[in-house]
Amino acid sequence: MGSASREALARSVSALAGLGSKADLATAEDLFAAGRVVADSAQLRSVLGDPSASAEGKTALVERVFASLSAPAVQLLTVVAGERWSNQNDLLGAIEELGIRAIAASSPRNVDIPGELFAFGGAVTSDAGLELALRSKLAAPEAKAQLAERLLAGKASKQTVAIVRQLVLQPRGRSVRESLREAARIVAAQYDQKIATVVTAMPLPAEQAERLRASLAAKYGDLKLNEVVDPSILGGMRVQIGDDVIDGSVSSRLTELRLQLAG
Repeated sequence: MGSASREALARSVSALAGLGSKADLATAEDLFAAGRVVADSAQLRSVLGDPSASAEGKTALVERVFASLSAPAVQLLTVVAGERWSNQNDLLGAIEELGIRAIAASSPRNVDIPGELFAFGGAVTSDAGLELALRSKLAAPEAKAQLAERLLAGKASKQTVAIVRQLVLQPRGRSVRESLREAARIVAAQYDQKIATVVTAMPLPAEQAERLRASLAAKYGDLKLNEVVDPSILGGMRVQIGDDVIDGSVSSRLTELRLQLAG
């Protein structure tokens, strides 16, 4: 994301915060729907993503096209439309992020959205057929969304279901796993949390996972563990928090040893 888009996104997120409790799950659903309309319209994308077009003209267009949506959603869309974006994909990403943040901000804190997203991501990763079904370009987007909803029924909150449905309907060139990770990062950011992705050869016992989380939190602040099982690392673990990587895996040590011997 370019610097112009980062600044525009920060102002858009600030506008969302200013709405307080007015922005809720229904607002998010409206934002997601609007984002899909923009994505499907080359004309809308061109006008709203044009940095040379007047902000007044773009906001007037948004108000006209999306007049049937809720007032908070339209207000946020006019903010997005009035900003300058580095490219059209950043514009679409901003609309989606505002929807995800609205869901996170309005959901009860006992709803573990990142955990539910990680669990669904793990299910997709472990089943090649499922991953193929969800990313297939031959299947209708709505059919894929309904498949995801059936898989999540009784296992995830309505907030998580709404996010996953959006990600499946509008992948924007991302794999399912990539979009789930990004959505979890956005939710965690809304909660002022970080995501620590922990890769191990076997699942960590609950007590060990909690000790690890507490140890990392002492250095990085409040965070959420995303546990990934990858037998190829052989043993030990690899931890990534933002740009920081702590690689204590056996496979990494063996690679280093081979390089030393080769040198």
